[in-house]
Amino acid sequence: MADKLSDLKLRSLNKPGKHFDGQGLYLEWVAPGRGYWRLKFRFEGKEKRLAFGVYPEVSLKAARERRTEARAVLASGRDPSAVQKEARAVADRQAVVTFELVAREWLAHQSSRWADRTHAAILTGLEAQVFPVLGARPISQIKPREVMGIVKGVEARGAAETASRLLQRIKAVFRYAVVHERIESNPMVDLKPSELLKPRQVRHRAAMSAAELPAYLTTLDAYKGEPTTMGALRLLMLTAVRPGELRGALWGEIEEDAAVWRIPGPRMKMRAQHIVPLSRQALEQLQRMRAISGGGDLVFPSPFYPDMPLSENTLNSALARMGYKGLHSAHGFRSLFSTVANEHGHDADVIERQLAHAERNEVRAAYDRSEHLARRRILMDWWADWLDSRRPGPIAGA
Repeated sequence: MADKLSDLKLRSLNKPGKHFDGQGLYLEWVAPGRGYWRLKFRFEGKEKRLAFGVYPEVSLKAARERRTEARAVLASGRDPSAVQKEARAVADRQAVVTFELVAREWLAHQSSRWADRTHAAILTGLEAQVFPVLGARPISQIKPREVMGIVKGVEARGAAETASRLLQRIKAVFRYAVVHERIESNPMVDLKPSELLKPRQVRHRAAMSAAELPAYLTTLDAYKGEPTTMGALRLLMLTAVRPGELRGALWGEIEEDAAVWRIPGPRMKMRAQHIVPLSRQALEQLQRMRAISGGGDLVFPSPFYPDMPLSENTLNSALARMGYKGLHSAHGFRSLFSTVANEHGHDADVIERQLAHAERNEVRAAYDRSEHLARRRILMDWWADWLDSRRPGPIAGA
């Protein structure tokens, strides 16, 4: 049967009633310029009706497309009204599953893998950059172009690295949503940082070379800074730990008799306890710190707030005042240690374990840890002696 309605006829309707188009589709006219689209059909011998929306919000063309879809469902042996009801139920469920809800679930799921400061930094970034725009939106309705707009906006403010990390975290939230059946597919899978963001120059943390070390040691000994800060710089060099791990050091973590420092997992980047062998020079430096740390829990308390550790910028600020701004950073001692130890033929696995880097090779990860500790102790004793050899006098001398 040919369709009977047309746009012209619909615009001219002025009589309430049912106006049929064909194949069960009709418009139930209730008032001038307004009507309800219905589809009449039979399923399992029963006559049923399906609502397609209100005219003119739903046009004649759209109503016919919905009729075609419904009849295809009917031809497959399913009830179009049941399918429509389920689709509405899914839409209702998805409407309350917002991006912020899923993002916070993802953060909670990942929290055991991160240090507290990492978790806090990721949450702060999402709260500042993403939640105000997409937080209240159903995650199933968010389009790639919306994410692109946020990320490109961050990049335009000169924070290219932040933009790249933000994109990675948004994509991680969508992957989590797929795995946990909050959405059926991941619309962000094709958003690649290399294709979305401008190329940027990678800037490594500044680190001195071995040839520059003697002049630095002389400068360090001559510098009249805060004793706590100077002691921290010396021990940082002797242990090759991360600056944040050193600043938070507690006397309760130091086992002087066993000559080890046990850094608990929550303060480590990889969330696993790290045992640092302490050389004779490192132990001597710690003994000097006991005399100036005020008897508190912190090995390196702030000179201004004794109950707080040295601030994040203290060590780099001291290096800058010594003339090393842009040339060397507190984190750079790790690079110096790695370079020198590798160049002198020490086992790369032992060096990486001393740096507390995650082992990606499962066979190597299973390597006997006690042997690693024994070999790391030999390595750190060698490292302290090598540092001593770079200038006259012990490195830990104040």
